[in-house]
Amino acid sequence: MSILNKISSIIGTETDLKQSVLPLSILSGLVLIIFFLIAGELREFFEAGGPVLWGILLVTMIMWTLIIERFWYFKNLMPALSEKALNQWSNISNKGDWFSMRIRDQIISEVSGETRKFLLTIETMMQILPLLGLLGTVVGMIKVFDVMTFFGTGNARLMASGVSQATIPTMAGLVAAISGVYIANLLKRKAEDEINKVADQLIIHE
Repeated sequence: MSILNKISSIIGTETDLKQSVLPLSILSGLVLIIFFLIAGELREFFEAGGPVLWGILLVTMIMWTLIIERFWYFKNLMPALSEKALNQWSNISNKGDWFSMRIRDQIISEVSGETRKFLLTIETMMQILPLLGLLGTVVGMIKVFDVMTFFGTGNARLMASGVSQATIPTMAGLVAAISGVYIANLLKRKAEDEINKVADQLIIHE
């Protein structure tokens, strides 16, 4: 408990620490279990796509883990955060002077920081995925050129392997990025709505 208390003093209260770590741990475990259940069927696909495909899989798993965590946060923790912000504002007696307005801005800023957490990371991963697919294309084409250098154009099987490594990662990277586009925009709109909702409830009295 002493170690947990020290960590809590740095990044927040003990309750906030447990609430932030627990869902990510559970979601990561579920993702790993699902992956191992279907690993046998995907083995051939990943062998054909080359090593870059594993990087695409890792980034995709992290991205979707964060996406699910955000949905969990908005459903379970956001109401408590809104209530806490309203209680902080209600404890201020004079809600029209300069000092109270700065407190109101601080409250809204804290809500904004919590609701927008991980959104930039999700968007960054969406941009990385197509680039990883392009990297796989380059690696596959290099393999094709190596085959052509040593065997000419007579070994179609080895050339097909290189072509697979050039096309499968590109497809996988684009599909993985597209799968998160709508969800990321939905989370962004949800965060903006929650911030505006809290800001509207912090009524100013002249």
